[in-house]
Amino acid sequence: MSSAQILAAAEKLYAQGDSAPYPARDPVNVPMINNWTEALGDADPRYPDLAPPAMVQVWTMRGLHGSRPPDDPLAVMTRVLDEAGYTSVVATDCEQTYHRYLRPGEHVAVRSRLTEVTGPKRTALGEGWFVTTLSTWTVATGPDTEPVAEMMFRILKFRPPSAKPAPAAPRGVLRPVVNRDTEYFWAGLRAGELRIWRCGGCGLLRHPPGPMCPRCGATTPSHVVASGRGSVYSFVVHHHPPVPGHEPPFVIALVELEEGVRVMGELFGADPASVRIGLPVRIEFDRVDDELTLPAWRPL
Repeated sequence: MSSAQILAAAEKLYAQGDSAPYPARDPVNVPMINNWTEALGDADPRYPDLAPPAMVQVWTMRGLHGSRPPDDPLAVMTRVLDEAGYTSVVATDCEQTYHRYLRPGEHVAVRSRLTEVTGPKRTALGEGWFVTTLSTWTVATGPDTEPVAEMMFRILKFRPPSAKPAPAAPRGVLRPVVNRDTEYFWAGLRAGELRIWRCGGCGLLRHPPGPMCPRCGATTPSHVVASGRGSVYSFVVHHHPPVPGHEPPFVIALVELEEGVRVMGELFGADPASVRIGLPVRIEFDRVDDELTLPAWRPL
């Protein structure tokens, strides 16, 4: 679509004038006023007998399943620019004018008209068009309608510049703190072994490792190489917040090994909905780079 065609579509919308009034879903009401003032910390004693003027747009919001009327100029111009390849959008500025307070029980409606379309313009975001509309909120007063507020709203519809392929980046993960008590464990993973701390005095196996045996107090630890087989003792499906190196949702499982100790790691190759306590698993060595390999699990 050419610039001339975009401007021709804008001319038709200018000629259309105001769209048909779009009525609010609900009248102005005290519960919504209370929710708004509580969220903003506005303790003006006039509320909720009156509605805060800045709430005017709230009353005509369309909700999760609503859609703009077919003659809404912003929606029509957005479709025109989408078809022309200007598919991205950012709001640039907005000015509201209030004529009076709204009162509970009043039912408002809004109508809009297109006031300006300019472009194409080169911006930091890319080439685009500025689209400006003017919306007017009214309340029926007998056979007439009374304007109570107006809003000038401007957006930029732009075509993003072609993205350059990003260079491959090393995988980012939260790296463990390695000390003299745990170094043997991480060295074992790099070598393809799941090493478990063993007391040099009484032979107790434990994980995570420590400097002293909790049973006999000996400070002469060694280690054994585990079979790498066990079963899920507990697990969590992680959705949020984001974790470097992981794509949500993912499963973190605490696995009880055949040797009797428990080791935690990500569970690969399983639908989160199918994971269960007691699921048999085996060790998988998740190599991050030359210095770090993480313990992970895979169903048997």
